[in-house]
Amino acid sequence: KECAKIWTERGDKLFLVARNEEGLKKIEEDLTNINKSFIKTFCLDLNNLNEHINMLNVAKRELENIDLVLIAHGSLSDQKKWENDIEITMAEIKNNGLSTISLLTHFANYFENRKKGTIAIISSVAGERGRASNYVYGSSKSLVTTFASGLRQRLNRFNVKVLTIKLGLVDTPMTSSFKKGLLWSKPQY
Repeated sequence: KECAKIWTERGDKLFLVARNEEGLKKIEEDLTNINKSFIKTFCLDLNNLNEHINMLNVAKRELENIDLVLIAHGSLSDQKKWENDIEITMAEIKNNGLSTISLLTHFANYFENRKKGTIAIISSVAGERGRASNYVYGSSKSLVTTFASGLRQRLNRFNVKVLTIKLGLVDTPMTSSFKKGLLWSKPQY
């Protein structure tokens, strides 16, 4: 949301994708109040991998050309639930890892054909090493980080930049139940 605010203030065209239609409409409304720039939205549960290409096609049609994509997607569920239910574990790995890799693949192919563009992906420092408190989440983010590293090497010769962002501890709704300390930052920073 904070990046979208900056881009809206600049007057950039935006194509926003989120799974929560009500939340997406609220963001669109807030951004439109900042600047009447071009904003289109697309509601999609990114775990529906078969719809990724459709979303990309709609974005291409609406924007004509895509210069940058920011993938800020994931969830942080209860580690104890993961430990006791393989179906929940696999669903979280799909949500935090595989759905992101699907998006990265589609956008990589698009930008490679254009011979330019930027893919920015928010991963996590949690993927640097396994921790008992969040190793399912961390392993998913490690998957994303490693995939993005290989993608960066593949796309460099096509003038396509791949940026992996590891923010650390950010005070967002996803981390609302965590005790906050000095190492935490606000999204606008």
